[in-house]
Amino acid sequence: MSLQLETERLIMRCMQPEDAEYMFDLNSDPDVIRYTGDKPFNNIEEALNLILNYDQYSKYRMGRLNMFLKSTGEYIGWCGLKYHQDSGETDIGYRLKKSCWGYGYATESGKASLAYGFSDLGLPSIVGHALKENTASIRVLEKLGLKYMQDTEFDDEPGVLYKITQTEWK
Repeated sequence: MSLQLETERLIMRCMQPEDAEYMFDLNSDPDVIRYTGDKPFNNIEEALNLILNYDQYSKYRMGRLNMFLKSTGEYIGWCGLKYHQDSGETDIGYRLKKSCWGYGYATESGKASLAYGFSDLGLPSIVGHALKENTASIRVLEKLGLKYMQDTEFDDEPGVLYKITQTEWK
């Protein structure tokens, strides 16, 4: 499957093998992965392995999409939807290079992801999870229109769950 979304400033597309170095670098920054529960890749081959075994696109017609600036082609991170078979929920997630924080890219790409999920996939709702300490991510969820649902835990850390329905999204 070839999924691509565009915004005013961004091209968002499926992860490809040539993106392994970008993703390795992104996950090598401790500030970027601070609130994710993820560990850095040990090498580029681990990043490539993730890309080659990523099945969200083929199974669910959605997934995390790598983002590039239209103006320069620079890789800036990823954003997109992910289906969780265990809970039956689809969540929105985003991760950006630290040099790209504060420019509205998470909100811009998040809006495109929600539009795709609701308009193209017909999803009834989309959730967002964040650790309570990750106030920047929580602000993005709120800007996207997701509403606080409840406190929760992620990897024994205090977190929050946000949600938006298709009817609320309009």
